[in-house]
Amino acid sequence: MRSYEELLEKALSELPEEVVKRERFEIPKVSLLREGSRTIIKNFSQIAKTVNRSEEHLYKYLVKALGTAGFLEAGRLTLQGKFTEEEVQKEVDSYVKDYVLCKECNSPDTILVREERILFMKCMACGAKHPVRPF
Repeated sequence: MRSYEELLEKALSELPEEVVKRERFEIPKVSLLREGSRTIIKNFSQIAKTVNRSEEHLYKYLVKALGTAGFLEAGRLTLQGKFTEEEVQKEVDSYVKDYVLCKECNSPDTILVREERILFMKCMACGAKHPVRPF
């Protein structure tokens, strides 16, 4: 009969590599450009891709959270008004906390699924499913 540790080692060795490797998830830093009274997030498309969310969803969240209007153009988000990198970064961090990271295992491997009229965040790592508040 094998020991618990031997069985655990065997189970870990048979897991697929993407489940075992744990890269540290890093929230991308915003890169801003100011043009008069407008603020442009230059790396908006890259941020949306990194957090695995649609540009449209992240865009809607940011304009609502910052209380402004804006538009998407060529992978950049142009916001009406002057914002600092800290202000925008705070909202991006808040978005990731509320709409990307799993509440159970803190994994960024989540997807948003709509069931009837409720939006859920489903974790692909642990299988947890939580409703997310609309914005």
